Amino acid sequence: MNQFQHALRERPWHFQRQAVALSALGIFIAILIGALYLAQSASVATLGRQLEDLIAQRNQLEQTNELLRSDISQLRSVPRLLARAQELGFSMASEADIEYLYVAGYVPNREPEAVAVSAQTTQRLPAYDESFTGWLQQQWDLLTAQISGFNGGG
Repeated sequence: MNQFQHALRERPWHFQRQAVALSALGIFIAILIGALYLAQSASVATLGRQLEDLIAQRNQLEQTNELLRSDISQLRSVPRLLARAQELGFSMASEADIEYLYVAGYVPNREPEAVAVSAQTTQRLPAYDESFTGWLQQQWDLLTAQISGFNGGG
């Protein structure tokens, strides 16, 4: 304890310097944390504003789509189509304008029939018996035939 008191008497400013350094460090850390908090808050606020803008744009596009659907349904209405057909020169068909065609053997309300497959209509496919060596031999024969045809024709 004697050494400690001796150190305090010789350097009284030492504790003051440590207190100032700790206080400055505390203030620096507080400023750093505050700056990080403000940066994070600004980022969140910016993203929130962008989100609000995108939601407003989505709502406006949905409203535009509904208006376009309404316009399409009005243009596809029967009275509108009839008026447009008359503008193009079409007219309603009367009984005198309708011609009926008779197709021999046609029954409009008949039940569909399943077609029976007979053994005579199916063809038997040849069995696959080609091997790799057989294929190579065939290719070799074709190549030699081409070479001999090239030499004989030249």
